[in-house]
Amino acid sequence: MTQPLLDVARRRLHDSLQTKLWSLHNGFPSNADKASRVSAEIGSALAEAVGASADLPRMGGSAAGAEFERCIREFLSEAMASVDHLRPGNLHVLPGSAISRFEQYAHLTELETAAKANRELAAALGSDYSIRPDVVVAREPEPDERINAESLVLGEHAARLSPLRLANNTLALLHASVSCKWTIRSDRSQNSRAEALNLLRNRKGRAPHIAVVTAEPLPSRIASIAIGTGDIDCTYHVALHEMEEVTSESSWQDAAEMLAIMVEGKRLRDIADLPLDLVS
Repeated sequence: MTQPLLDVARRRLHDSLQTKLWSLHNGFPSNADKASRVSAEIGSALAEAVGASADLPRMGGSAAGAEFERCIREFLSEAMASVDHLRPGNLHVLPGSAISRFEQYAHLTELETAAKANRELAAALGSDYSIRPDVVVAREPEPDERINAESLVLGEHAARLSPLRLANNTLALLHASVSCKWTIRSDRSQNSRAEALNLLRNRKGRAPHIAVVTAEPLPSRIASIAIGTGDIDCTYHVALHEMEEVTSESSWQDAAEMLAIMVEGKRLRDIADLPLDLVS
């Protein structure tokens, strides 16, 4: 029987995470907070629900973050290929890079150059505009031949400023910025919000999709990113369905209620929802 492609990609993501990152090391979940009993309990149940049983050594913060980014990038590349018929365009899932390489933020290169040459200007500007998302989705500008493939859409005089047209612009457009958080602590949630706000404030043109992906087992910490509006489009959990099942079958009523608030409030979705949201 043929399995749905997004189900296959989701399962492959879980398997990939379990090769190096997601495990029960000496019975303790690798994505839980040792200082929190509830985090450890939910994390253990969640690890068992997704089949993360290997006894792997716990990776350090930066190494775990890099591995999580790699897994999410590979998932998105596979998953978005399965839905590319829903959105025309040449989209690429790429490792994070400076946003100044993209058309909406190319003007930031001039700011950075000016700041390097002037200390007073550097102090006034700060470094908030120098953003490097963890994972990006880029869209290449379209040649006139592609735009006119079905019918004569463009002539000599129309659409001479749109950056989607290759004749006007050669830089890729930032279609989406995906912040990857293997776990969430208060400082990390604030970093995601600050990054999202600066993506919105510093753009010239269309705002990219702005998403956060996490494997955090504690709903109250997920809420520190997910709850609220105006900056992040939505937060995605790598195993939301398993989280809902685990918390509903236990005594973690507060955790289950918090998950329900975020899901019903359209602030938290499963990782399999992300590819569809990115082509909407």
